[in-house]
Amino acid sequence: MKRNLNCPCGESIVGADEDDLVAKTQAHLAEKHPGHEYSRDEILFIAF
Repeated sequence: MKRNLNCPCGESIVGADEDDLVAKTQAHLAEKHPGHEYSRDEILFIAF
């Protein structure tokens, strides 16, 4: 199960599970990178 993602801006995002990681990543993108939206599959592709 993937629970970690390093954003190119330098922020590390950690989720309790894949659903939490996707939600936190999408929230990060909306706040810090407006206009950059990624699907669940795209997020999990770059997660580890």
